[in-house]
Amino acid sequence: MKRPFSILLLIFLFSNIQAQETFPINDIQFKKTGKYALVNATIFKDAQSPPISGGTILISDGKINAVGQNISIPADAIVRDYTGKMVYPSFIDIYSDYGMPAPPTNPNRGFGGASQMTSNAKNAAGWNAAIKADQNAFHLFQVNENKAKEYRSNGFGVMNVHVMDGIVRGTGSVVSLANKSPNMALLKDKSTTHFSFNKGSSTQDYPGSLMGVIALIRQTFLDGNWYKNKPETEGTNLSLASFNEIQNYTMIFEGGDKWQDLRANKIGKEFGKNFIIVAGTNEYQRISEIKNTNSQFIVPLNFPNAQDVEDPNDARFVTVADLKHWEMAPTNPGALEKAGVPFALTQYGLRDAATFTTNLTKAIENGLSESYALKALTTIPAQLLGIQDKFGSIEN
Repeated sequence: MKRPFSILLLIFLFSNIQAQETFPINDIQFKKTGKYALVNATIFKDAQSPPISGGTILISDGKINAVGQNISIPADAIVRDYTGKMVYPSFIDIYSDYGMPAPPTNPNRGFGGASQMTSNAKNAAGWNAAIKADQNAFHLFQVNENKAKEYRSNGFGVMNVHVMDGIVRGTGSVVSLANKSPNMALLKDKSTTHFSFNKGSSTQDYPGSLMGVIALIRQTFLDGNWYKNKPETEGTNLSLASFNEIQNYTMIFEGGDKWQDLRANKIGKEFGKNFIIVAGTNEYQRISEIKNTNSQFIVPLNFPNAQDVEDPNDARFVTVADLKHWEMAPTNPGALEKAGVPFALTQYGLRDAATFTTNLTKAIENGLSESYALKALTTIPAQLLGIQDKFGSIEN
């Protein structure tokens, strides 16, 4: 099985510009500045442009100054020969919890436990703990080099991260996978706002069903709109104040299934919001309805594993629907592309990050074009995050 891309060099470590430091450095004062010339490479500037053979990339003080052929190399540049190697833009994962703390587990109340109707919060927060509108990823982000290595080995250099806890999850941040301090790895403090149908670590009884979750989301939108006038009888509600503030950012809603996708889209349309929807692997089953949402999607590659049917006793519990979905799930990205549904790709949902390339290859073998795969990993997520001026392509 051939790899879809030969990713041998990632351009994401040359991103820091010489600037005055505002925090102490407990190390030798050494900075990677100066001029570099990467020569004789096959350069893929973006998903649309033809590859540049025998190309050169000039980098000076952390910025790309020139890309192409027959480029004059400054005498003081450090030259690196990349003959036989390919250079792609760093991949961008728009949906990740890299560098985020693990949310607390929701204990199993069991039967006979005391009912909890309101939040445990002691400040002027709202009444439901699953509404975490004041949660900001940049307050919690920490560099995790072990995880970063796994993601870099797949070609990723930039991630959009958030805490995956709650129905309204607060804001996400754009970070680099460079092995640097959080001060240097944090690229954009607030980039996205996140929603889900999962109340997460909240120990409150409500909501206890999908219907309750949908009702709470709708009520939060209505309450937030009402709170904009700051009625005196309400007092201060920090949750609603934060909720109104975070609506200025790109909104991402985790569906994870064809029906959940459609529910999320319906909620968004009711309140005039264009959610970017995190898909599952079964949207191919309702591709017309998915297309009619006119939404952009984030598509995971966590295809189901093959069912073990060698033992007749085990095979009795495997349905034809399960077998059919195992066969068809790798066609999901290709079906979305063919239908004209715009989407970015993500590693989210993979139990093992090492399976990303295998599953990407499987998606390409089942209908996803190589050009769109590269686009869905570079230019599309960059545009969705509003960082296309710095990431997603190799250019000045």
